[in-house]
Amino acid sequence: MGNRNLLQYFFITLKGMAMGAADVVPGVSGGTIAFISGIYEELITSINNINPALIRIWQKQGFNAFWKKLNGNFLVALFLGIFISLFSLATLVSWLLENEPVLLWSFFFGLVAASIFFVGKEITRWNLGTLTILFAGAAIAYFITTLPASENATGLPYLFMSGALAVCAMILPGISGAFILVLLGSYKTILDAVHERNLQVIIIVGLGAIFGLLSFAKILKWMFSHYKNLTLALLTGFILGSLNKIWPWKLVLETKIIGDKAIILKEQNVFPFSFDGDPQLMFAIIAAIIGFSLIFILEKVASKK
Repeated sequence: MGNRNLLQYFFITLKGMAMGAADVVPGVSGGTIAFISGIYEELITSINNINPALIRIWQKQGFNAFWKKLNGNFLVALFLGIFISLFSLATLVSWLLENEPVLLWSFFFGLVAASIFFVGKEITRWNLGTLTILFAGAAIAYFITTLPASENATGLPYLFMSGALAVCAMILPGISGAFILVLLGSYKTILDAVHERNLQVIIIVGLGAIFGLLSFAKILKWMFSHYKNLTLALLTGFILGSLNKIWPWKLVLETKIIGDKAIILKEQNVFPFSFDGDPQLMFAIIAAIIGFSLIFILEKVASKK
């Protein structure tokens, strides 16, 4: 955590932007990006520091002590990046999702596949327990990716719960917050609320997200403190199981029109059929290799620092 200079905070903002861009895609988790960029445990610890004791520190020791305990500079730099991304890169990612889905999914598939190795190698001791937890995590994540999307949901208590669950998924590597919202049937309701500036819905979802974030961070922090290897194995499993959702080539079996949006209810993974003379397949493989290599390039840069 320590003291950082302005350039280091700038890099944290860039990491936040990468997390924001990932969170827009239903299937990719911002938590995965936080993990591979080396800020995951600091993020969990910083969120975990947000509690009533902070107010007492402010009253007794002043604002500087409060801000330091909060790790405020780090959180501001990171969330600034996430919000910049949600309001700018989100447009680009949405456009790619509409117009070049195979290339986008291929890039993320390579990125997430590499992050399995990245997170897995943090496990210091392999045994039957870690392997069991890894496969259980993979099975849970795989099962979640096969669930059908729900009908559109609009009840306020339900939206509060959606916000809480989505933000928990968002900080878990491998499980996508946006995808959880699609499963719960809240994705379009929340998206519409943002476009229409529906403050009631935005505030309810926001309160749910804050509740989910603060309570879930405590559980994660405890797990990292007491069962680090098992926790890492579980997270590696989640990332492994999520690959099913981000496989680039899919056959859509069932859709539903909600408003002016076609929501995919059922799809299955297929293999690309033509291996010769298909320029898109070549570009998709290149995109996956770029995504895969990016993780190791980032690690090299980080270890040099």
